[in-house]
Amino acid sequence: MTGNMYALFIISTLLVFGLSVLMLKYTIPVLKSKKVGQKILDIGPRWHKSKEGTPTMGGICFIIPTLAVSLGIFIYAYFSGESRNLIPFALTLLLGVMNALIGFVDDYTKLIKKQNQGLKAYQKFLLQVFAASFYILMMTVSGNMSTELFIPYFGVKIELGLLYYFFAIVLICGFVNSTNLTDGIDGLCSSVSVVVAAFFAVASFVLKDVSSALSSAVVIGGCLGFLVYNFHPAKIFMGDTGSLYLGGIFMGIAFTLDNPLIVVIAGFVFIFETVSVMLQVASFKLTGKRIFKMAPVHHHFERCGWGEIKIVSVFSAVSLLLCVAAWFGL
Repeated sequence: MTGNMYALFIISTLLVFGLSVLMLKYTIPVLKSKKVGQKILDIGPRWHKSKEGTPTMGGICFIIPTLAVSLGIFIYAYFSGESRNLIPFALTLLLGVMNALIGFVDDYTKLIKKQNQGLKAYQKFLLQVFAASFYILMMTVSGNMSTELFIPYFGVKIELGLLYYFFAIVLICGFVNSTNLTDGIDGLCSSVSVVVAAFFAVASFVLKDVSSALSSAVVIGGCLGFLVYNFHPAKIFMGDTGSLYLGGIFMGIAFTLDNPLIVVIAGFVFIFETVSVMLQVASFKLTGKRIFKMAPVHHHFERCGWGEIKIVSVFSAVSLLLCVAAWFGL
């Protein structure tokens, strides 16, 4: 299957892209008619009030096409006698879908049941820990995960033993929530995701890893398709359903490449969104002063007068530079 990797990558990307655009075209009017629209909380940026009512939960429109295309790939691999090579791809999708389901329940509770808070923080966290733990268990049982941690740039591995599993759970849950926080303005999460997924795709080609290549393909196709309707001014938002899914997929790719720390470098824009919130809260509690005009950090730049397109462009460019830096850590 490695010999067909490039063809499978291109076909998967194009199919997921096309199906996502098609599904969004017909889903957006349905969501509008059902009034499944984004609620802008009072604690959020007041200038986002004009976005209230924009359909959300749009992540399902690139997740379903991804699963449909992936099913076709698995059938092809089965009849080619190479299905075992795609176990990491299947488990990456599993991690993404489990997190998407957590996001879907949260979105559904807020939007359909009209409960503004959705899942409680501890409920979401426990579910994410379960999803991460189950993924790690399946990767270990299938022989696709060791307890050695690769250190980027130094090219060495450190044996962590059981501590590795604790590290993996913390990294997965932390990164998944970071992608969630990045989904705050039109096109930001999906644009940065395309850049990071493109990096993982190139890394997969060089390392000849078909599972991570296919995982990257479905993210690129899905996010580009979503951007057709999500770019400013957005006609739909991905919601927790989509952003948590993307975080899960990225972590699955990193572990498939046996280089989980590389996602900290390539995906640092995502991580800094979380760090900015942590710094803001800590600073205010300790000194009574705020570091940023508003957190997460993309709202800080909005308060500085940056338009949404400029923020998306700059954050994507920074992500590209970080991916170049990450390249030398493979």
